[in-house]
Amino acid sequence: MIATVATLVRYRALIQSLVSRELKARYRGSVLGFLWSFVNPLLLLLTYTFVFTIILPNRQVDIQPYFLFLFCGILPWTWLQGSLAESCGVIIASGNLIKKVLFPAEVLPTVTVLANLAHFLLGLPILFAFLAWKGKLAWTAVLLPVPIFVQLVLSLGLALFLSALTVHFRDIQNIVTHVLHLWFFATPVIYSYAAIDETSLLRQALRLNPMTHVMVVYQQVLFYGAIDHWRGLFLAFLIGILFFGAGSFLFDRLRDTFPEDV
Repeated sequence: MIATVATLVRYRALIQSLVSRELKARYRGSVLGFLWSFVNPLLLLLTYTFVFTIILPNRQVDIQPYFLFLFCGILPWTWLQGSLAESCGVIIASGNLIKKVLFPAEVLPTVTVLANLAHFLLGLPILFAFLAWKGKLAWTAVLLPVPIFVQLVLSLGLALFLSALTVHFRDIQNIVTHVLHLWFFATPVIYSYAAIDETSLLRQALRLNPMTHVMVVYQQVLFYGAIDHWRGLFLAFLIGILFFGAGSFLFDRLRDTFPEDV
């Protein structure tokens, strides 16, 4: 794990260059270009506003306005989902780079996670503007880097694990797609964690999900303006460290086999 961190730090300039290239490639040839990074979350937020205000209004008092509560969770979830889905095939898609002897392969899943992080960060000004408009933007927003860091560690660990495993088991990519759907509903994104009875089996099961704690903290610092879930976030951080260690170990063990199978 320490060796992986050292490698990523050593090749930080390469990572920055590849992330920049990835961001530019996504909107190459489009009329709006990089502005889509702001337009996409704005259109998504307006869609949620229409659906959950006019068509399917949510009346639960503690999560009003519901479209903002939902968006506080959708943004970080989109970062996680995009990172894991894209990382599955990133080694296979970059076979020409992998076959170069000195190329650090762990850079590729890292770039995927960081590129999706950049899109998440570019969507935050839209969210902040609507939170301010509704009087929901509080001082706790300055604590946002804390859950972002925890999610980054968790995402990197899973991305390393999945990217290495998919090289040998191509079915992983399809399996991950379905697992992410299940994981989405097992994470309090579209519903309130606080509204679930503390003694229920559902609440106990949700506590085992590290993204539950990360998501709750996002909602607290952005939507509620008060935070008391530090213990849960620390648990999520420890799980993220374990995933990062496991992902680094597996990636390092399989590294030499990548050129043969991509």
